Parts: sequence; structure tokens; C-alpha cells
Amino acid sequence: MKRLATKQCTIADALSFTGIGVHNGQPSSLIIHPANPNSGYSICRKFDDGRLSEIFPLIHDRVARTYLCTAVDLGDAGTISMIEHVVSALSGLGIDNALLVVDGPECPVLDGSAAHYVDAIIEIGLAIQPAEKKFIKIKRSILVRSNDAFAALEPYNGRAFDVEIDFENDVIGRQRMIFDWTPAKYARDVSSARTFGFLRDAKILRQAGYALGSSLENSIAVDENKILNSGELRFEDEFVRHKLLDAVGDLALAGMPIYGKFRSYKGGHGLNALVLNGLFASEQNFEIVDASDLPLEFDALEDVPVGLNAQSYIRSVG
Repeated sequence: MKRLATKQCTIADALSFTGIGVHNGQPSSLIIHPANPNSGYSICRKFDDGRLSEIFPLIHDRVARTYLCTAVDLGDAGTISMIEHVVSALSGLGIDNALLVVDGPECPVLDGSAAHYVDAIIEIGLAIQPAEKKFIKIKRSILVRSNDAFAALEPYNGRAFDVEIDFENDVIGRQRMIFDWTPAKYARDVSSARTFGFLRDAKILRQAGYALGSSLENSIAVDENKILNSGELRFEDEFVRHKLLDAVGDLALAGMPIYGKFRSYKGGHGLNALVLNGLFASEQNFEIVDASDLPLEFDALEDVPVGLNAQSYIRSVG
């Protein structure tokens, strides 16, 4: 295995995105900045007068709300929601360190997937850093339930996801995706899967202040027996692939990538957050390991998307 594959990385330069918030319907912008080794993911808010809030680590114990999306608490700066898609892109591509600067209470939804983030990162490239990649290795199984729905983390020699959904809807029905992660597979098979919602729920959600920016440009709209969007789905099972995309983002709030298997049935942001709480409830559940200590040095790290280039070591960023 190439030794560089086990080193931490960040993005080679800052990336900017603008759009609207899918829930508040307001203009929103996000800048992803490179970040120093061992800093992980962090986030801050940019106010209208240009001031920046305190920078907070983007980790599980900052999760403030999980209804329809994942929102994190920034203290006096309020909350920032819909962080899961951009964090999914970072984690899915194997990026270790990044700072997110958001100019409002919600990240832009873009096209409802992580594809725009992934495409931009592939174009700008990565910077390899002089620190070893670290993983949270699952040692004991953790299971959380809500009626018949569940989420679980289990020991496994790899980074795997087994996600199943089951809707009483003729369009979606029951779908399952088993996914052994590599950056290339994430970019190809997961990142472009879009978020979705049901037409029957639209009025209620909007009356409650949600989905105000939702449209056929950023969401798959599902009626009882048809899809309202023009054109075909990006994947036959795009719905479960988006749930997997969300899970990659939510689980990245562990603070490091998880070396183990995640399983979910009828899951979502709430159960994803709860399974992380269960993981960190006991130090007996996990250990922190270097990538070079994993079996075969975890060769999935070498499988990167075509066109994703990495610069040589850098001393510091930001």
C-alpha cells in the first residue's frame, strides 16, 4: 500500500457554494476551508456584518435537532442545520480535516445530494498532511431501537454500511444497500443520490416552517404511485442510497471515520445520533487506531475517484 494513503488530508484550497436552505427557503452560502492536521471537522457562522462566531468542533455532542435533518448547536450563534450532506461528502472522500463557514442558519441544499461538493473537491484536489490517519475501531456492538426501526454499529474489518428502508408507498417500497466504502465508490454510487419527500406531507411541513425552499430542483417529490420530477431517477434505488449518504454524514460526527459496520433499518438522523451516543457511552466500545495499524493498512484508502489529485505534504493551513 502507498504510505501516503494512510496520511491525513484536507482540501487543497477553499471552496465556496451558494444556494438556498431547503427548509427556511432563504439564500445561504458555505465556504469549506482547509484545516490543520488532527483538527477534524469544525464549523462557525458568519454574521451579516462579517463577524465570525466561535469555531466549534463538528461532533456528535453538538447535535441539537434531528427532525428532517441534522442541526448542530453553536452556542450564542444559534444552530446550523442540514450539515449532513457536506459532511458526508468530506467523509465519503476520506478527508480528515476541514472548517465550514456558513452565513446563516442552514447549509445550502444545492441539488439535494452531495454531488456538487464532491465534484468541487475532486476539481480542487487534496493536500496530504504530515499526520497519520486515525479511525474509531468498533470493539463491541451497539444497538438502538425505536419500535421496529434500529441502528447498530458492529466490529468489522473495514468501513461498511448496510442500510434498509421500508415505506408503505408503491414508488419506494423496501430497498436495501450494502456498501463497502472506498472514496471512489462513494463518489460513484452514493454522492449524487437526492433527498426526497412525500407530496402528502408538503402542506403540513410548510405550515410548520419546514421545506419552504423545497422544489423539484432539489428534492424528489413522491406521490402515492408516481414521482413528480421530470426525468428518471439517478439510480433505481436512489431513495436508500440517499439514506446511506445521510448516514455517512451523520456518523462522521463521531470525530473520526469509523472502522466497523453500520446497520440500519427504517433509520434516520435521530437513530444515527443515538447510536453515536451509545458508542461513546463506554470506552470499552471502541479504540482509536492509526490507519497503518489496521489490517492490510486498510487498502480501501487507495481507491480514489478518477481525477482526484493530492499535493505533497504541507506544514500548516488556514
